[in-house]
Amino acid sequence: MDNEGFSSGEDAAAGGVAADRLRSIIERVERLEEERKALASDIKDIFTEAKSAGFDVKVIRQIIRIRKQEPAEVEEQETLLDIYRRALGM
Repeated sequence: MDNEGFSSGEDAAAGGVAADRLRSIIERVERLEEERKALASDIKDIFTEAKSAGFDVKVIRQIIRIRKQEPAEVEEQETLLDIYRRALGM
């Protein structure tokens, strides 16, 4: 028995938990989080490039959000925006 009171055979499924499977899941999530950080850094670099080329990053982000939406949803929002602008005399 080791320090925690489990024999080596019990380590693999201590407390009913499959340690190898748990470790694998945790390591996969950690790898994906590292990839996500790298991707976020790449995206930031692209926005920096866009800004230095004279583009408005805020508008680019807005376009990206719009492109993710369904066309009907975009049309509805644009219609409401137009109605609200007219109501405010804009």
